[in-house]
Amino acid sequence: MIKLILKTAAACCLPVMLHAQNPVVQTNYTPDPAPMVWKDSVYVYTGDDLPGFPFYYMTKWRVYSSADMVNWTDHGVPIALESFSWAVDRAWAAQCIQRNGKFYWYICAQTDQNNMAIGVAVSDNATGPFKDAIGKPLITTGSWSNIDPTVAIDDDGQAWLYWGNGQLFYVKLNKDMISYSGDIVEVPQSVASFGGVRGAKDNKDVYIEGPWFFKRNGHYYQMYAGMENRTECLSYSMSKTPVGPWEYKGKIMSGQATNSFTNHGGIIDFKGNSYLFYHTGLLKGGGSYGRSTSVESFTYNPDGTIPAITMSAKGVNPVGVLNPYRRVEAETIAWAENCKTDQQDKIGVFVSDIRKDAWIKVRAVDFGKVAPKTFSASLATGLGGGILEVFADSIGGVKIATIHVPRTGGWQSWKRFTEPVKNAVTGVHDLYFSFKDQNLTVGRKLFNFDYWMFEN
Repeated sequence: MIKLILKTAAACCLPVMLHAQNPVVQTNYTPDPAPMVWKDSVYVYTGDDLPGFPFYYMTKWRVYSSADMVNWTDHGVPIALESFSWAVDRAWAAQCIQRNGKFYWYICAQTDQNNMAIGVAVSDNATGPFKDAIGKPLITTGSWSNIDPTVAIDDDGQAWLYWGNGQLFYVKLNKDMISYSGDIVEVPQSVASFGGVRGAKDNKDVYIEGPWFFKRNGHYYQMYAGMENRTECLSYSMSKTPVGPWEYKGKIMSGQATNSFTNHGGIIDFKGNSYLFYHTGLLKGGGSYGRSTSVESFTYNPDGTIPAITMSAKGVNPVGVLNPYRRVEAETIAWAENCKTDQQDKIGVFVSDIRKDAWIKVRAVDFGKVAPKTFSASLATGLGGGILEVFADSIGGVKIATIHVPRTGGWQSWKRFTEPVKNAVTGVHDLYFSFKDQNLTVGRKLFNFDYWMFEN
């Protein structure tokens, strides 16, 4: 049960703790989400906005994964502009797909000829490391329309790559996924196909950018960022073939206060549910140049059309539970306040920049029928005075464990601390990791947090 009386700082956060799930990542800005289902998890590939700049000056891409749709593990930055010798700026929207045991990540970036091009990186793992697959752009036509690649593999094995800003193009990818056959084809646009014609005074919708191409139950879909009242909305068209003709079906997400000029989405099915990924500028400090990934669940209409979807702060429900009796990365997070993530070659990604009154929430943690005996956490600090407290169901709820963190010898000198569990807990609970400064130094960085686990 949530206690009625909490400390002042925790009480101020109570609505967020109880209800918020969107945006799904709070430690970084994560625009242009591209979800991919692989085995028993969803991987979402995003950009990396830099709020405070007056444009989309992005330099790298990020990866997150979840097996339950609510706890997202940060896998850091597997590729950046530096990964491509031909790229000089603007690491914009991208999408990854798996084929024959390899993962192909199609990106777009500005070249030194002052135009945009599409490249492809490859890896043996969904989270990388990735490397430039061909050492040059895959698509380069001297145009700023070469952005926002989307890729899908049809039932017959043919892979299709779509992309475009203002104009929409496609090619047939070869089986190696790093080359293509035939000509680049521009898709005709009309009111019937995409709801409007660019520049027309009476259009109700018009294709702008951000296509998301996929097939489901024999239908081909082209979701895209359309235009509505000088801001982007998510619209879609359908076809009976992968190359059209396309039939405009309407808006998916429109008329909503996203606090962002752009929107960019992806759709997947996972564990019997359908999900729309999109971005908003609603994360604290965000906006049109500080966008973050959100997720909603929905149900297709019987004829395969997509209903109008309303964005929410609550987001989606868990479709699984988290096992606390194995090592859980601290960067596996449902919600976080006043902390960031960082990465280091030796240990990978970890939670960093933890400040006084920071906290992390992890949802649907299943302790089973036998209560744990101990709690362990791997921590590092160049200073002393930090306190890590673990609560069930709310900050100020049942306190499970406490660790007083002394100096470990440096911010990368990791030490595993183990303490007894104070109050028995069984069954499924949300966990809250609360961070405090026992010396009451306002604003000081406390410690870094790598992983945690319980033992029974």
